[in-house]
Amino acid sequence: MKEPEKLRMLELMRIAVWSGDLSNSYLRKVTQLGADCIDFNRVDCFLGVKEKGYPKLDAVLRIKKKIRSFGLEINRVTLPEMTERFMKDKPSGERELENTCKALKVFGEAGIPIARQRFAGSTFDYLMTRYHSRHRGGYVSRGEILRLTREKSSIPTLEELEDWWEHFRRVYEHLVPIAEDYDIKLGIHPSDTPLPGTPLGSLGFHRVMDEFPSRYVGYIYCCGTRAEAGGLPLVLDEINNYGRKGRIFEVHLRNVRGSLATSGGFEEVLLDDGDMNMFKIILELKRVGFDGCLNPDHIPKIEGDGPNAHHGLAYSIGYIKAMLAALAALP
Repeated sequence: MKEPEKLRMLELMRIAVWSGDLSNSYLRKVTQLGADCIDFNRVDCFLGVKEKGYPKLDAVLRIKKKIRSFGLEINRVTLPEMTERFMKDKPSGERELENTCKALKVFGEAGIPIARQRFAGSTFDYLMTRYHSRHRGGYVSRGEILRLTREKSSIPTLEELEDWWEHFRRVYEHLVPIAEDYDIKLGIHPSDTPLPGTPLGSLGFHRVMDEFPSRYVGYIYCCGTRAEAGGLPLVLDEINNYGRKGRIFEVHLRNVRGSLATSGGFEEVLLDDGDMNMFKIILELKRVGFDGCLNPDHIPKIEGDGPNAHHGLAYSIGYIKAMLAALAALP
């Protein structure tokens, strides 16, 4: 690859961070650290959601303008969740579908590139036992293990899972045409924790693309979540599969130790402290022409972190920028 072509590709691979408190101090800090974009993990950051169930366009545009004043862009937003009210056909459930359709139109009008829809019942977290894992120097992170869960709960039956998929299809049948009309991509996140049978696990993730072949339907590909299912080989294979088809819209770049396949559990760790060589992931993303954002999701807290201190975030952004610089130096 010629040098100008390589540099153009690297310019497209950017870093996104969470919205935080959206204060001037926070936005100034992440800009100084080298972030390029902001992701919103909650929809209630925008005025209008609590009052009427979906955001006001002028409220979204005001926040977009503020973020742009720091040289940042909004990369991804989250739509109103489809709770059990909709997924279980309870009263007012249809209103949730109406609200999320209205929200997608608002975000599309505001020129937001990607939106994520959440669905109740996409994970079986009650089957896992969560604990605080300790790592080098005492930093603490999330750990989960299957075999220590004493009260075994039943998993959904095949009929219940098919009912979940029927409700998923109903939502996407409404959202996909809006996404196409308003030029906004729909990114779905894998089931985390990726237990067998979870709707958006290894098989379900494929099903989304098979049932909705629109180029506006794709994935928020979480390396950590998928490594929890099968380690680095699975992650690299899936990036190759989805990436060469242009279906990876964003990457959550995080590392873990262990997996459900090898140890019946996992622990989240800093980017350099897990089982995966993260640079191999960057190389594979480059190979498939990935042109989206990398978000260092689920960052463990390190010494000194607090409401106004973000040492783990600073470390993660620096680590990613170093990998991108190394990528640029390759012949």
